[in-house]
Amino acid sequence: MSSSQVYHYFKDKKALVQAVIEYHDETIVGGQEPMLVTLDSLEGLRAWRDFLVRHQEELGCRGGCPIGSLGSELAEADNDARARVAASFRRWEGAIRSGLRGMQARGELGRADPDELALATLAALQGGLLLTQMQRSTRPLETALDAMLALIAREAAA
Repeated sequence: MSSSQVYHYFKDKKALVQAVIEYHDETIVGGQEPMLVTLDSLEGLRAWRDFLVRHQEELGCRGGCPIGSLGSELAEADNDARARVAASFRRWEGAIRSGLRGMQARGELGRADPDELALATLAALQGGLLLTQMQRSTRPLETALDAMLALIAREAAA
């Protein structure tokens, strides 16, 4: 694609980068939203975990998380892009938090802080995806998410 074609559709490079971030946010986080609303139970969390692992298997453990990759590439070079990627992560974290708060509202989460658990779950997911990409194995993703689900299950049993 020539630069004239790019500039036909986008005002400048910054607008192109913004469109790429928005696309991945909508595709990845938005695409998971039907499943993310079921994260208010251990069964829903386990189904989401299984979906993520299956998806990585289908991809051959290639690509990692496009949102995470964008964040890594852009965080120090473009503050606006970093803020947009951070907003995408907050959206993802918010969906996880919402499910955990639902569990807590029903008395199923004990005294655990759903905000902290949501952040830790997203961090485990991102780290697991990166290691899965590097090792070409879903084991890191499975291990990271299983550890978080075990912690949530212990809190639910407390």
